[in-house]
Amino acid sequence: MNVAVLGAGVIGVAAAWYLREAGHDVRVVDRQSTTGMETSFANGGQITVSHAEPWANPGAVGKILKWLGREDAPLLFRLRADPQQWLWGLKFLAECLPGRHPANTTQLVRLGLYSRATLRELRASTGIEYDHLGRGILHFYTSAAELEASARTAEFMRTLGVDRVLKTPDECVALEPALTPIRSRLAGATYSASDESGDAHKFTQALAALCAQRGVHFDGDARIERIVAEGDAISRVEIKGREPVRADAYVLSLGSYSAALARPLGISLAIYPAKGYSVTMPVTNAAAAWTVSLSDEGYKIVFSRLGERLRIAGTAELAGYDTSINEKRCRAILDRTLELFPGAGDAAQAQYWAGLRPATPSNIPYIGRTRYRNLFLNTGHGTLGWTHACGSGRALADIIGGRKPAVDFNFT
Repeated sequence: MNVAVLGAGVIGVAAAWYLREAGHDVRVVDRQSTTGMETSFANGGQITVSHAEPWANPGAVGKILKWLGREDAPLLFRLRADPQQWLWGLKFLAECLPGRHPANTTQLVRLGLYSRATLRELRASTGIEYDHLGRGILHFYTSAAELEASARTAEFMRTLGVDRVLKTPDECVALEPALTPIRSRLAGATYSASDESGDAHKFTQALAALCAQRGVHFDGDARIERIVAEGDAISRVEIKGREPVRADAYVLSLGSYSAALARPLGISLAIYPAKGYSVTMPVTNAAAAWTVSLSDEGYKIVFSRLGERLRIAGTAELAGYDTSINEKRCRAILDRTLELFPGAGDAAQAQYWAGLRPATPSNIPYIGRTRYRNLFLNTGHGTLGWTHACGSGRALADIIGGRKPAVDFNFT
């Protein structure tokens, strides 16, 4: 059938790949001139299955209250006269109840394991290159109390089939010598050898090129105005200044903007933008720079090595659809990096970026069917879009093709 994928980020492009592999004619529509230019452009780079816990957990409320008023807080609510923000916040609080966290974590891990395996198959079959590193992810702690709490979580994660193990400070330094200068400050870490890192933007553009070679059509500079329904089906997608897009089936993969387009159709998606920031700078001293992907749990910052570039990302700011760069928040990320890894990168050439992660209160994405027989969802992946892209795309192609996906996940 003819399938129109709305959105050309890593989620939309991965869906297009697997739909084309399944034999469908695919068209990808996006307002940007090329692929991977918004949320997929400069994210943290981690493919993290073993540390995929939802933001919403019983301890989250206390932390958020502690962070109120701090401009450099890891999670910052900028309260607005926005009913969607308040509704999202109430649903987030409900997901913080003790019984919700284990169930949501289980769902995220199942999808993550499937997606990582799918990505590896894709890499092996195509030779796609995107500054991939398979050296695992090390989450380090400078607080003994936080390490102890993480140890309990790691035990639960291992029951789900992930390899998240505790490491002493000496073992941390052995795994990543760049941590040597802060050895005395480390309480320990959890390490997942099977997790990976890589440049999501490079991956998206490389996969789009492979898609195009196989006949997928990419329609850029196409601003979607609305999705039009007639009866129980979508009849067209209206594009500003162009002819409408018509297809047999439609996939909504527009990240944070999905909810607004779905709402007039009577589809309520609990998606709200969580702005994230990143800093990218060239390596200046390879001996001081990390090669194992890292997470600083105290500051909620992730560090990835992308070839000869260092990518540092973190924080989440719920402030509507504003994509402007708050230099104070970016500078806090850079300052922490320079403190931990002096001389590793060239701060004078640091590039700041901000993007809107499509967050759901539970962190569980929407993948699957809707009330309309030819409209499908693949959106709301939050911070795990890069981690879940291939698995989500493959599962969605199965659903559209009338097959049961090979992953135990609560599809919509």
